[in-house]
Amino acid sequence: MITFRLSNSVYAYAGYLLLMVYFLWPGRFASLYDYIEGENIYDQLIRKTTKNISLMRNGLRCDYSEVIEENLSLYRPPYTEDIINNNVRLGGEYYPEDCLPSFSTAIIVPYRQRERQLNQFLIYMHNYLRRQRIHYRIFVIEQYDPKPFNRAKLFNIGAMIAIGFDYPCLVLHDVDLMPMNLGHLYACSRKPRHMCSSLDVFRYNLPYRGLFGGAVAIESSAFLNVNGMSNMFSGWGGEDDDLYGRLQNKQIEICRFSPSYSQYSMLKHRKETPNKDREAFLKNGKQRYHTDGLNSLVYKQVGFKLHNLFTHVLVET
Repeated sequence: MITFRLSNSVYAYAGYLLLMVYFLWPGRFASLYDYIEGENIYDQLIRKTTKNISLMRNGLRCDYSEVIEENLSLYRPPYTEDIINNNVRLGGEYYPEDCLPSFSTAIIVPYRQRERQLNQFLIYMHNYLRRQRIHYRIFVIEQYDPKPFNRAKLFNIGAMIAIGFDYPCLVLHDVDLMPMNLGHLYACSRKPRHMCSSLDVFRYNLPYRGLFGGAVAIESSAFLNVNGMSNMFSGWGGEDDDLYGRLQNKQIEICRFSPSYSQYSMLKHRKETPNKDREAFLKNGKQRYHTDGLNSLVYKQVGFKLHNLFTHVLVET
């Protein structure tokens, strides 16, 4: 009988090779998922605007083919440094004046005590979104009270306010995420869309298929249909998975765009305190989908102001 003995150096070499594969081919270990290719993106978008935009009759429709096809990488100076040719309307609203936009989108940003990141977000996003030639408005929903941060509840509040302004499309957006590819139009698709499936902190991979947070595009009607998000997830974690469960419960599928359109960069930030009850809330979430959400939303609005770059809603949760 012949035996083979491997030296420690061989084991070390094999381990080195595995590490090289991991770092040079990160997709090998990522969750595989279906996505919409660039040439099919426009056909998947829902062309809806607010009533004031749809009543405009002058001019031609905006053309989005070049923006999608070129898919420029925009996350760089000077777009990250200052507002270029500032023509943003009061309240953080914009629409092109030389053509009629086909999309109206409310970008809803939950916020508390992250002024530097908010400033970075507003500068870059206005530079980015105006080049897409859509109609949009940025709503910043700030939690004023000292209770644990309730991101999902702030999304619910922002959604109801944006729907009151007649926005047919909602983008639920964290303040620390920056889209890198201009071809990813901030408009709603036929299915709710996970927008940031190629995130730098995850090495541009999707950790698991059910991930549905960070930046999400969903029609207002679909958000109402699932009763919004749970109001119970104070602190960090769980609320995005709960939203995904609500969509599944209604047999609503999600979609994603090609990774080359879905690259995002995350700004450095301090982590929120984890919600110790998040696993229990997720486990029994299905029992609360119809009673915990938009129809149980209670809050106090303590401020509402139209700033130059955003609509600011100050609330106690």
